[in-house]
Amino acid sequence: MEKKQILESEIKKNSWESNSVLSVAQMTDSAIQELFALTDKLKSVGRSQLRQWNPLSGYLLSNLFFEASTRSRISFASAFQSLGGNVDNTVGVVFSSISKGESLSDTIRVVQGYVDVIVLRHFTVGSARVAANNSTVPIINAGDGIGEHPTQALLDLYTIYSETQRLSNLTIAIVGDLQNGRTVHSLVNLMGMYQQIHIVAVAPHELQLPDSSVQALRDQGVRVTQTSDFHKGIAEADVIYMTRLQRERFQSESDYERFEQLYILNRQLVESRCKPTVVIMHPLPRTSEISTDVDACQQASYFRQTDNGLYVRMALFLLVLLSPSELRNQLKKV
Repeated sequence: MEKKQILESEIKKNSWESNSVLSVAQMTDSAIQELFALTDKLKSVGRSQLRQWNPLSGYLLSNLFFEASTRSRISFASAFQSLGGNVDNTVGVVFSSISKGESLSDTIRVVQGYVDVIVLRHFTVGSARVAANNSTVPIINAGDGIGEHPTQALLDLYTIYSETQRLSNLTIAIVGDLQNGRTVHSLVNLMGMYQQIHIVAVAPHELQLPDSSVQALRDQGVRVTQTSDFHKGIAEADVIYMTRLQRERFQSESDYERFEQLYILNRQLVESRCKPTVVIMHPLPRTSEISTDVDACQQASYFRQTDNGLYVRMALFLLVLLSPSELRNQLKKV
């Protein structure tokens, strides 16, 4: 996919309009191109000018986060508010009617009557699908247990696209808890759409990519190498995607502590083992897996990655909520 800027006249269709965003499996290359072109446009305009635009004035987002989050929750809310919309936040089960025994489906049936779009993070795999089946407004999956996090995959893909100028002929080393990491699951599935992709899965055997994911990637023509050797795994990578070990996904503290310090990327390793042009990414939050001395390296892209998330989510909200003609008219004002 070649990098391009969007023009108002180019918006002739909309693959996202009124659709829930539940899984990367529903995405097509043309839809992603559409999203990224609009993201490029928004980034070129900049936040200060976008604050005066207000294309989503009068729209209301319900940010339903039933599992801990800082970055994703604030990113979604900031994206929506930057476009002139209003946000209602629910954070944690204890502050919702779910704590009283209400089912998720009933919660969604009520909330969808009040708002224009719902962003949902939930601790159960498949919860976003349940929500979509009970809603007349779009549901955006912000993470369902160890299942998927499709908008994280989109901002990760956009970051790769921005940093390398391509989405094919790439070697991507993914490192850490690949068994339970929903960001990993979504990203590798999305990369399966592109050509000449080599995924190097760096993890101990117990935390490796699920066999079903590996087979699905190979069925799509992706080369997959599995290794526990960190130094070898990152040596030829164009992109290193580090992930934290998620303490909350382990059944015991002792299991977590077995792997906690296994893979740590520091500046010395970056300079001695990696390609000079490597792109270092992380979905954040990090613990100890990337040393802070890496932050000053030009290759460190994880904070640019979070910035990209704001613009990708802004573009997604616009495409989900506005018709092509409405979006064309709005773009003429910015």
